[in-house]
This record gives sequence, structure tokens and C-alpha cells, in this order.
Amino acid sequence: MWKLVHQSCPALLTKLLSPLLHYGHHPASRKKATGIVLDKPGKAYYDTPASFRVIVLLETLSKILERVIASRLSLLARHVGLLHPHQTGSLPGLSTFDATSTLTHEVRLLQRLGSKVSSLFLDIKGGFDNVDPGQLTSALRAKGAHKYLTAWVGSFLTNRMCRLLFQGSPRIFSPVAVGTLQGSPISPLLFVIYVSPLHPVIPKGIVISYVDDFVVTVSSSSHRRNVQLLQGQYRSLCSIAAHRGLTFSVPKTELIHWRTPQERSPPSTAGVRLDDLYFPPKDTVRWLGYWFTPPLSSSAHFSRRLSLAQGAFDAIKRLSPPGKGLPPFLCHRLASSLLAPVLLYGADLYTPLVRMQDKLDVFWHRVQRWVTNCFSSTPVPILAIESCLPPLVLLIEHRQRMAALRMLCSPPEINPAPARLYKSVPNWSSYRSPLCHCSLLVKLNPAHRPLMWKTPQVTIRKHLPINEIAHRTLPLLGNRLFFPSHNRQLVPTLSVPPADPPSDSCTALKKESRTILLLQWRSLAPPPPGYPYPPSLTPHSFMGLPKFMAGRFHQMRSGKSYLAAHPSWFNRNTPSLCPRCRASAETFEHAILHCEARCRLKESLLPALTSLDTASPLWSSDQDIAILSRFIALTATGFPPEMFPPSPASSTAHSPAPSPPFSPSPRFRFSPAEDE
Repeated sequence: MWKLVHQSCPALLTKLLSPLLHYGHHPASRKKATGIVLDKPGKAYYDTPASFRVIVLLETLSKILERVIASRLSLLARHVGLLHPHQTGSLPGLSTFDATSTLTHEVRLLQRLGSKVSSLFLDIKGGFDNVDPGQLTSALRAKGAHKYLTAWVGSFLTNRMCRLLFQGSPRIFSPVAVGTLQGSPISPLLFVIYVSPLHPVIPKGIVISYVDDFVVTVSSSSHRRNVQLLQGQYRSLCSIAAHRGLTFSVPKTELIHWRTPQERSPPSTAGVRLDDLYFPPKDTVRWLGYWFTPPLSSSAHFSRRLSLAQGAFDAIKRLSPPGKGLPPFLCHRLASSLLAPVLLYGADLYTPLVRMQDKLDVFWHRVQRWVTNCFSSTPVPILAIESCLPPLVLLIEHRQRMAALRMLCSPPEINPAPARLYKSVPNWSSYRSPLCHCSLLVKLNPAHRPLMWKTPQVTIRKHLPINEIAHRTLPLLGNRLFFPSHNRQLVPTLSVPPADPPSDSCTALKKESRTILLLQWRSLAPPPPGYPYPPSLTPHSFMGLPKFMAGRFHQMRSGKSYLAAHPSWFNRNTPSLCPRCRASAETFEHAILHCEARCRLKESLLPALTSLDTASPLWSSDQDIAILSRFIALTATGFPPEMFPPSPASSTAHSPAPSPPFSPSPRFRFSPAEDE
């Protein structure tokens, strides 16, 4: 509604909100909120308040004001030092990939120096509920924040009222003394500013956080020494947190001792003791949706992503069973926007091993077959082209290239990942993090140093993780002197360079990456000879037809259908002659263009259609596709024999077949052949 109001009267919102910003005041009428109590999924018991989450519903006008303040405060926070360089959550231009890639880079770098590395994963208890308004406004005032921002934050966090809604709740508003609201656009930013002091400098170590999830990494000559260092760092963090009224959720703590893939010694069993609780080292740790193992193997991560994707697929495939349900166009959208992100989450950092890649491919072929309604005997390269879903190995490489491009175009002043690149990487800023340990590599023998980012890996020497990510962008660099910049407006301390020309912008490089994907698809996964259609990332026009009719198109184009010249397991020994005209083999082209039994109807519906190859205007015309689908329905071309047995040649040569419905009969809807 407010969008329509702003379109009709652009000055209204400005006049309403400007006085509130000028005086640093949040109106009392906007301080009343309703909290919805939701169960946290995956809990064994729900008998404690920690098993529930409160999501606050706020007035839309209040959210607009909070969004304006958040955009201003995020820029100011970077400018005056309210944020730590190793904070990556709830900040524009940063993501979980930046946090995890920084962690793995530091682990591998410290291991390259010959140290044993360990990490302790911590979680702040309560989080948003423990933000003290007085300490937060004092921190803003001490860093020189604008008076109106400081006054507004204090007004926003004080004198609030909230009521909780759950079964049997009294629905009475109660005062809220501390904390910021979950569901508010500015609450994550205020919390990140509040916990920024919890990032001490560690010699040969690092503290990285994503909102309330922290990881403390240390290194020394042994894992037992690392345990002592972690216990000392934990006590130091608890002391800093206590001054701000924060505590860590100790039962959620996890410990991992990192190993190199070449290590053959028994894993360390040294555990850490925190607040009289003992935590042994874990074999797998989940942090920000990524699964980490001591040797940083990818199999543990992708096996869990595969299980999640299979569960999602089992739920959505009921929306489009064989021969009915959602059209292939919507199935393609579900596959690309739901299943692929679930399956490939973390592929920007990890690359699956050969055996795991085979398992992922088997699942992806099921998805492609579900989208197209093709037979299981359809060749895999044809199946990928018909579904407009690239082979998974190429899709993973494309996603890795896009993540690397985003990292290299990000300002290293605000992103800890590009701040650890070699200075020879041609991004637009020469800034590199002083907290990185890359300077220690100069002490190593040159034969043991990591590879430079441009050097291909042809020996046992390897890149460091972030430099390996940068190496993926070499096909996009070309003759450019440097990569374009992105999100430069997030670094107010810098003089913003002129805008990149359109040919060198990040958007242009993303389009070039898609072009590389298509070229690799054509060269590395070509279809068998005789299949004329090229790969495409855009769904075909006929995929908008009903599921059963679109399946006729997919099956006949792929060469595995109910036509006589398309043998499969059910008609392998049948003759390939057209059963209607007995003139030649019943191919897709013959059935549509040359069959004498169908010629009269074809001339009346499609008189200008002369070809079915890739250059035919048929495939780009929605009207022609609709007419062709009517022709296929009237002649029962490519239909299962059990549904509409073909008429004898003598009778069908003079009269068209009866008009069947678009959906198959109930007894065929669950046919094994169609299901495959």
C-alpha cells in the first residue's frame, strides 16, 4: 500500500519522516509490537523458553523509517569504526561465503607455516534480547556518530511495549527494558555494532563472526597447546561479553582440530573444558550451513546437501506427477530456484569429489526427467538440453566462477575475503588486511610457498583457498587491466573512482560467465549425432503447455517416444515403419511433415511449416507451438498405444484420427514408462 502512496504522492513520506530524523525521535505509537512465538525446528523437547523464537510484527510505516536509519547507520558504522573487519553478518555486501572462505584460508595458511590449527565455535546466548540501550548509545556517541542517529537509536530501544501471541496468552502489552526486536530491519545492524568489541587480535589466530555465531581459531606447535590457548581466549571473550550483559551458550560449543590431507598420524583427542563442561573434538561441525571436517573434505557437506535436496524433491514432485500437474515451465522454475540452491549450497567453497559427483548427477538426472517427462532411456546429454538444466558439474563450475567474480569485485576495505588476496590480483583497490598472516609466508622456502593466483596447479604445490577462488576468474579477465568494482558506495572513506564502462562492469562479466557456461556445455557435454537442438538456459516455448502435451514434444524431439522409429525397452522389436501410411520410418519429422495420413490436417493447420530443425521459426513462435500442439492432439501423434490405438492405413489416409483429450486416461497416468 505504501508503495502506491509513494507513487501517487512522493513528498508525503518525506514530510512524515523527516521531522522524526531531525529530532531523533521514534513515536510512542510505533513502539508497540506483537510477538509471534514460533517453535525452533529440530528440538528434542519444547519445555524451555530457549526452544522457541519470538518474531515481532511491526507497523509498515515504522519499518520504512527503520530501513532509512539502517542504510545511513551502516555507512557511518564503517566510517567511524563501529564495526570490526571480521564481522560478516547482517551487513550489505557480505555473506556466509565471505566468512567461511576467510576461515578456510586462514586455516590453510597457518598449516602451511607448519603449525597445528584448532577452532572453537561459539554462540551468543539470547542475542538480540540482551542489547542494552545505554551501552549501545554510549558506543555510538564515543565514536562520533551523528547526534540525531544516536538520539533516535536511544528513543527506538527505550520505553517499548510488546505482547506475545501463543495458545492461551493473555494478549496484554508488557514493557521491554532491554533487547532489540527480531523482525526489525535495523535490529541485526544494532546487534552487530553491539558485539563488535568481541574480536580481539590473536597472534597466529583469528576471530570471525556472523551475527551471533563466532569462531575462534588459534595455532601452535600442538593441538594440546591449542586447547590451552582456546580456553584463555574464551575467558577473555567472556570477560568482554560480561561488561555488555552478554553470555555464550556453552552447550552449543564445538571444537575441531584441523588436519592436512597428507597427515597420517592419529587424530588428536584433546578436548576443551569450559565452565566445567568438557567438549571433545568433533569429526564434523556445521557452521553457517557449511559442514566442516578436520581435513576440509567436501564429501560430508555434499552428502547432507544431497539428503536435503532429495527431501525437497520428494515433496514437490507430487505437484507434477507423470502426465499431469504443473507444466514443465513451472517444474523448471522449481528445479532452478528451489532444488539447485538447496543441492549446491556451499559449492562456491567446496568442489565435490568424483564419487560424490556421481551421486549428485544421479539425483540431477531424476530432476531433469521429472521436468521433461522423458523416458529413462533418453541419453543424458539430450535430457539436459530438453530440460534446459545444465549438467551439474558445469553448473557447479559456473557458480564457483560467479562467487569468485563477486569476491574480486567487492571492496577489500569492507570484505575480509578479498582483503587476503595477493597484491598482484588486479582488483580496483590495493588495500590488504593488516590482520592477515600472509606476510609470514616469506620465511618459507620458495619451493614450499603457495602458488601465485595466476599459476595453474600442475605440481603438488597448491593455492591458498582464496587465491584458488581468484584463479577461477582467469577466463573472465581477458585483456582487462583490473576487475571492475562493485558496492563502492559502501566505502565512504574512499574517493569513488569513475563508473566502469558497460563492457567492463560486473553485470557484463556475469553475462560473459553465462556465455562460458553455454560454450562448455556445447563442447564438454554434446548430444549424440542426429540431435539438432542447441543447449539453452531459457525454457523452451512449448514447456508452457500442459504436462502431457509438453511431454509429447520432449519425447519426440529426444528420439525416445511412442513413435515407431523411436525404439525403447517396450517396443524394441517392433517395425519402424509408420503404422498410418506405411511409407517410411515414423520419425518426428515424418509424423509432423510428411505422413500422408496426416497431410490434410497438416495443410489446414500448419501450411507454412516445412522444417523442425533448430533454425525453424516454429520454436520461437508461441502461436505456432499452440497450433502444432492442437495438430498433435487431433492426430494422437506420439500418444501411448494403450490410449489411442492407430487407425488402419486405409481409413486414416482419408480421415483424421478422433480428437483425444489433452490429458491421458487414468489407467495410463501411472504407467511405468511414462513415470520414467
